[in-house]
Amino acid sequence: MNSATFRERWGLLDFLEACRARGVQKAGLWGDDIKKVGVAKAASLMADYEVEAFGYNRAGPLLTSDASDRRKLLSMAKNEIDDAVAVGADHILVFPGGLEPDSKDLASARFQTVDAIGILHEHAQKVGMNLALEPLHPMLCGDRTCITTLRHANDICAQFAGKNIGVVVDTYHVWWDETIESEIARSALENSILSFHVNDWLVPTTHLLTDRGMMGDGIIDLHGIWKCVKATGYNGPVEVEIFSERWWNEDPDMVFDMALERCRQIFG
Repeated sequence: MNSATFRERWGLLDFLEACRARGVQKAGLWGDDIKKVGVAKAASLMADYEVEAFGYNRAGPLLTSDASDRRKLLSMAKNEIDDAVAVGADHILVFPGGLEPDSKDLASARFQTVDAIGILHEHAQKVGMNLALEPLHPMLCGDRTCITTLRHANDICAQFAGKNIGVVVDTYHVWWDETIESEIARSALENSILSFHVNDWLVPTTHLLTDRGMMGDGIIDLHGIWKCVKATGYNGPVEVEIFSERWWNEDPDMVFDMALERCRQIFG
């Protein structure tokens, strides 16, 4: 379970209590929630509640044309990697960021992205952390990341020989891609699938960031994508990550229980 599914209602302690009550042993966590209680305290709480950190969000943003600002961003991202190590996370998601204001130079943003990932990759290898590249829906390319397909994410991972780097398959962002089956297979063959995120795409969608659907309420063939991921030998968790104004306004215990039941129905 990813804590962002309840981010408007629960802090870290409430979330961990809910996980333990339902036997959920792995969680996707966010750095801002960790920092509210402190990294050492967060690690202690997770041990007390027997919940392991799986994904840690996030390292980035990383892109700027100003050399001094770029060094600051990279330093902050390295600190986030260290925090991910401190709480025992399996991987940290890399959030490059989009184009600078008034820029139209997508090629430069792509070059900067790979260059920055290379710098973070050196640090990640030293401290034993996996970098997770999560392609986002193309409509988020302008302000979130220029990595918008699994093929692009796989190509970047290949530059680093797949060591301490892999991809996140988030159904919300990749369901539309006609190469999804072959690129999922390639991810496992050449690099690594580090996590599988689930949610759903609603029609109509009213907001690209905060109108994700509960699994089964939208048009994504979730079971079909899961079959492709499982066929690669992936044995990690199914991670629920729903950014939704609707579900944030519902009772979080009800949302948690519904999400688990939908997962049992679709992925079980």
